[in-house]
Amino acid sequence: MPSLKEIKGRIASVSSTLKITSAMKMVASAKLHKAQAAIGNMLPYEQRLSRILAALLAVSEQPAGAVQHIPKFPAKKREQTDRTESVAVVAWSSNSSLCGGFNAAVIRKTSAVVKKWEQDGAKVTVFSVGRKMADAMRKAGYPSPADYTKLADAPSYEGAAALADTLIAAFDEGRFDRVELVYNHFHSTASQPTRHEVYLPFSVENIPEAAPEDFIVEPSREELIAQLVPTFQRLRIYTTLLDANAAEHAARTVAMQTATDNGNNLLQELTLEYNKSRQQKITSEILDLVGGTLQQ
Repeated sequence: MPSLKEIKGRIASVSSTLKITSAMKMVASAKLHKAQAAIGNMLPYEQRLSRILAALLAVSEQPAGAVQHIPKFPAKKREQTDRTESVAVVAWSSNSSLCGGFNAAVIRKTSAVVKKWEQDGAKVTVFSVGRKMADAMRKAGYPSPADYTKLADAPSYEGAAALADTLIAAFDEGRFDRVELVYNHFHSTASQPTRHEVYLPFSVENIPEAAPEDFIVEPSREELIAQLVPTFQRLRIYTTLLDANAAEHAARTVAMQTATDNGNNLLQELTLEYNKSRQQKITSEILDLVGGTLQQ
């Protein structure tokens, strides 16, 4: 049985840890509230842009059953082939730990995606957004072409747009045949499922369906689509960045709350053990005194 001094030391240690986890939970909760507000303000704009783009791409002025021509994006400078030879995977993680299984889940999913494409004979390049993902992929032999760790801590449209333009240009030039996204989606505070989506080649399946609307389009429908699609693709990277950021703070809030609850339970057990040991010691001392008195 541990001594009273040892139990008292463990109580002090747990109490100190509780102060840290409680403070981290409050900080993560505040950041989560801010991240939720950011993505909540962005979603109406993205949804409206998606509806406009879907309406422009919808069959409107052609006979029933006719197939409407949809401009290719990007304007490919190479011949299309059925074989996928080069794939870019953009994977999001956090820069720090203490967020439960948040990083482990997305790293595991990214590794599975990379392995699947390599088994199909494709060359894979991983764009790691977040230090944890960058470290894991570098150890696995997939160093990120650039450092995107700042985006994980401070999401910005400029940084997201620059990443989107890099991916679009590489796809347009033929360096990548396909671009995919892997990230944790913020479903709720208690749920952050991992998502795997196709980013390029662009497809109307990537945007929600919308009924055709009576738009007056100038200078032309094709030119407007050529402007809207890149804007939509940049916005998609930014929205994904905000989504992953909110998921990170949600995971950390839950993890710190769980750690705090477990710490409180452990503190109660240690306090009970300390009181029992102290009572036993007092009883033993009383018995020694009584025994000494009787011997006299």
